[in-house]
Amino acid sequence: MADPTVSRRSFISIAAAAPAVAAVAPTMALADHQQAGPAKCGPTAIAEFLPPPERVRILPAVARSVVPAPQYNAEEIKQITSQGKDVQLLFPSGIDEFNKALSEVDVVFGALNAEMFARAKNLRWLQTTEAGVDMLLFPELINSNVVVTNMARVFAPIISETAISMLLALTRGLNKYYFPQFQQKTWNAERNLVEVEGMTAGFVGMGGIGQITAAKLHSAFNMKILATDAKPMAKPFFVDTLREPDWFMEMVPQVDVLIGAAPSTRLTANMFNENVFRSMKKTAYFLGLSRGALTDEAALARALKEGWIAGAALDVAKTEPLPNTSPLWECPNLIITCHTAGFAPQRRVRLMALLAENARRYANGLPLMNVVDKERGY
Repeated sequence: MADPTVSRRSFISIAAAAPAVAAVAPTMALADHQQAGPAKCGPTAIAEFLPPPERVRILPAVARSVVPAPQYNAEEIKQITSQGKDVQLLFPSGIDEFNKALSEVDVVFGALNAEMFARAKNLRWLQTTEAGVDMLLFPELINSNVVVTNMARVFAPIISETAISMLLALTRGLNKYYFPQFQQKTWNAERNLVEVEGMTAGFVGMGGIGQITAAKLHSAFNMKILATDAKPMAKPFFVDTLREPDWFMEMVPQVDVLIGAAPSTRLTANMFNENVFRSMKKTAYFLGLSRGALTDEAALARALKEGWIAGAALDVAKTEPLPNTSPLWECPNLIITCHTAGFAPQRRVRLMALLAENARRYANGLPLMNVVDKERGY
């Protein structure tokens, strides 16, 4: 198997025109992935499946369902199967057919649990239909040579619109004053409002959500953008300062808006905690966009109730649906959008486009897009 490697810094200049392309993990086309050593999913190498597979068999799977219902219409099936000379999508009608197909296919679209993975002896590539993979990466998958790709950047344009709308709702008093007044049919003009023009926004995570949201805030509102990210990358032109994660606590007191857009990993759990909220300006806002595990919800509730910060908005929570006992329900100036920021009809169009493009690349021995570093978890 070919294993051409280049430095990530060199590759960045090539990939800049298509930011969704990520380095592909070197892997081996072994018949039994259970016997393979861990895939080298580090951030410095790219590789292809060479020679290209003579045939491609793709099985849609959902870890929470024994046999998932067909998730693709006729047009979408054609969109995927036309990407190579012998590409098929399989739709088993029962558990026996599903288990048989699982043992034979080389590609899965969706998700697997450990029990299903143990049966997938010929699996080479798992394309998840989610951006985050924190709930998917169990030890057996991490330690295998199976390549995992995700939907990074696919949902980011829509999520960025939710982020901006939440921020404007907070600063213009829509949720705090005007929505309640509408329900009560009252008219009280509120003039204690905030202008976002020229604010400083601080991003934790410069992946798809971070970059697209930052670009829009910079261009539309002339915001100064500060950011941290764990990956080495070229600083986007719309970012004033991009640093490593250890700069995080130095960045926090400088920003008017703090935005969590990092993946959920062991290192990011509860990173938005009491120390962070107490270090923010009292006039600052917090937006949690990526995963609920990043936010200490009890600390956020105290920050809002005791006035450490001006307001907050979450699209995600640690437990979803949010339990009735959560202190977040009683918080002033908090917006929660129930993990729906990534939904719009265009979501499906982009999702299908990436599935088809990656199917084409896999069938033709080309580097896959959006490869996950299984050790890092993103």
